[in-house]
Amino acid sequence: MMRLTTRTMLSAGLALALAAGVTGASVAAQGGGPGRGQGQGQGQRMTQPGGPGGPGMRGPGGPGRRGPGLPLARLGLNDAQREEVRGIMGTHEAAFRAVGERMGAARRALDEAVNGDAFNEALVRQRAADLAAIEADAAVLRAQVHRDVFGVLTPEQQQKARDLRADADKRQQERADQRKERRQGR
Repeated sequence: MMRLTTRTMLSAGLALALAAGVTGASVAAQGGGPGRGQGQGQGQRMTQPGGPGGPGMRGPGGPGRRGPGLPLARLGLNDAQREEVRGIMGTHEAAFRAVGERMGAARRALDEAVNGDAFNEALVRQRAADLAAIEADAAVLRAQVHRDVFGVLTPEQQQKARDLRADADKRQQERADQRKERRQGR
């Protein structure tokens, strides 16, 4: 069997989360959704904004977030911690895959209802509700994985993760503010 590194496991989790497209924001970022074509987004490096090492470090814990929710590469995990994280990710791998497949099917069904030849509000609402229920399942799964992985960290690593998350949130908000200013300046 192939030896999986923490980075490989996190990349797999990231890919599954991206496939699941946890929120409308992630759909927009991936190029999906109304008026954005049907393409799927590409995976991001673990330390880029939107990935577990950037503003999206919340991973399984919040909207638009990917991976285990923690900037693990920046927390100095020891070998035992890395093995424990691998185990946690492996335990949830099938659940991530299943929710990702359900999410994809629900998104396609919603897209078909939205773009169908005949407008059917009840169908669109039902498909949107179906998708929302799956997104809720995905959020719970991400929260469980986040809790489990966070529990592996020392108190110092937990605080560092909180600090990194706060810094990333601040940078993300600053970028959003800059985009808003640019749009208003047009």
